[in-house]
Amino acid sequence: MSQSQRALTFRFLAQPTDVNFGGKVHGGAVMKWIDQAAYAAAVGWSGAYCVTAALSGLNFVTPIRIGDLVTVQVTLVATGRSSMQFVVDVLARDLRAGEERLATSCVIVFVALDAADGHPVAVPRWQPHSAADQALAARAAELARLSKAMEQAVLAARADGPFSAPPADPDPAGTGTHASA
Repeated sequence: MSQSQRALTFRFLAQPTDVNFGGKVHGGAVMKWIDQAAYAAAVGWSGAYCVTAALSGLNFVTPIRIGDLVTVQVTLVATGRSSMQFVVDVLARDLRAGEERLATSCVIVFVALDAADGHPVAVPRWQPHSAADQALAARAAELARLSKAMEQAVLAARADGPFSAPPADPDPAGTGTHASA
């Protein structure tokens, strides 16, 4: 992928090894496809080793079934100094019915790193030119802002401990009174 080519498409058939007991593709398999396709796009754009930095707005809209033709479309919508933000749509097509549907969508961010020392490296800048690109970049920026706000809210909530810890029992002895009473 060169700077003039900012979109990438992967196509393949959903395999029996991709599905759960309900006959639908595992969400984890879809997430792997998203990461693989976006990684290829990020490496192609930057020319450097890249790592996933964030994934936001992941929505599973409709299921993917065995034999569906899966299309993973990745489009670069923003660049930072060393980061690249991509919009990803996963489409599924029932080959018998011929109908294509949106299965999953998200935004994913990669950071380019120097493979030797692991420090961030600069990526080529992308500037939106068309009205459609500007609108997409604006939506991506808003989603990044919301994602950052969510991240900060999670960190604030974790200040009291991990989410998996149950709340303290105010009546550990089971006496019907609060421990502080």
